[in-house]
Amino acid sequence: MNIFQLDGEDIPFRAGQTVMQAATRHGVYIPHLCWHPDFAAHGSCKLCTVKVNGRFGSACTLEAQPGMNVENRTTELDDKRRTMLQMFFVEGNHFCPSCEKSGNCALQATAYELKMMSPHFDMFYPDRPVDASHPDVLLDFNRCIMCSLCVTASREVDGKHVFAMGGRGILGRRIHINSESGKLADTDFALTDRAASICPVGVILEKRRGFAVPIGERKYDKSPISAQVKEKAP
Repeated sequence: MNIFQLDGEDIPFRAGQTVMQAATRHGVYIPHLCWHPDFAAHGSCKLCTVKVNGRFGSACTLEAQPGMNVENRTTELDDKRRTMLQMFFVEGNHFCPSCEKSGNCALQATAYELKMMSPHFDMFYPDRPVDASHPDVLLDFNRCIMCSLCVTASREVDGKHVFAMGGRGILGRRIHINSESGKLADTDFALTDRAASICPVGVILEKRRGFAVPIGERKYDKSPISAQVKEKAP
């Protein structure tokens, strides 16, 4: 078993594992949003940026090597991450107190973890569509963080290609529905699809299930996101 150092701690890894994979398996939390253990990493959100031997790199795509010295939870890196989180919050419409995903939201949990106290920047207030056409699912694209996990899950697990990423620019880029009408109801999307449960924020919501689990009893209400990574380690 090979070893690299992460914030002074020895992290064992197998050949071919990324820094993120090795750290997560060892129970060490590296902040992230677009990475998911079931899918190949694409390094789009940059929240998992670490410093390796003095140089910046994305932990989700960086292959672990013996002897690496990786910095993760430093003041410098967490300051940069807070700024990126603030940008995520103002770029979309994220009003946590009224959101059904509050307590189950990775964006919110990461903001708590990194002690983000305010959005700091002016809100963009984008006007994105809300698609309530499907009998079982509501899509609120105002909360989308462009992680593209729904695109990947629909394509690689469900084999349906329901979602696609398109457009350009901060306000132009968004998730599209692959149907002639552009509506979810005109696809074969189902609640049993992997894509239906992959969203880390509050875009894909099951209808008639709002607040079935009370606030205070949800996933990240029970323990911080970093503690849950540690709890899941073998």
